[in-house]
Amino acid sequence: MTLEASNRQLASLALSLLDLTDLNDDCTPEAIEALCAKARTPHGPVAAICIWPRFVRQAREILGPSSPVHIATVVNFPSGELKIEEVVAETTGAIADGADEIDLVIPYRALMTGDEQAVRDMISAVRTACGETVLLKTILETGELKERGLIRNASHLAIQEGADFIKTSTGKVAVNATLEAADIMLTAIRESGRHVGFKPAGGVKTVADARLYLTLAATIHGPDWLMPSTFRFGASGLLADILSVIEGRESLAAPAAY
Repeated sequence: MTLEASNRQLASLALSLLDLTDLNDDCTPEAIEALCAKARTPHGPVAAICIWPRFVRQAREILGPSSPVHIATVVNFPSGELKIEEVVAETTGAIADGADEIDLVIPYRALMTGDEQAVRDMISAVRTACGETVLLKTILETGELKERGLIRNASHLAIQEGADFIKTSTGKVAVNATLEAADIMLTAIRESGRHVGFKPAGGVKTVADARLYLTLAATIHGPDWLMPSTFRFGASGLLADILSVIEGRESLAAPAAY
């Protein structure tokens, strides 16, 4: 992607980077069926769907064993306060049901009290449970960490313990993805020198919003870095605007304020 890409080009790119999400508390099997259908658009598939663990088996049955749409699920979600053995059990169960990707909430409250080891132990245990084939995304909950130093430290801890992605947010707190947090996290990835991806989640609703994050990532890492193995959007509402722009209709909403 060039920084001067048209809205339609950018929307097509965003489609390929989208983790189409339904983590509503009242999610139903019918909603999962609809989500799987939406994930396979006339313009190509999204990168993944992101759903509660209890729906992974159903989604795998719908999508089939070799779908281009990956299945991501969440563990230690949304509180980040379960015991390691509980989170490992969630992880192994989800993988057995067919999950391709695990989105782990780190024990961010422990980190806020200075307990880095709790974060390391949790990520390390889940990394081991994921093995080499299942993608591990770590949710830092940056809107709760708030301080630049804490966000940077959480990013580096996750990277050091083997995370494949660092993700801003659960989407369940007052402040979710922000450009400030994205800048800190993308810079931490560059500082690490490792092949680690970035996922803003929560509050990215329009192609105009998406452009802000893609431009920031391209500025820090180069335009060739923008691919599903290194960049995802976690969103439930972004797809509608992406399709509207690709199909030549007006964008559905104004860009969010940051």
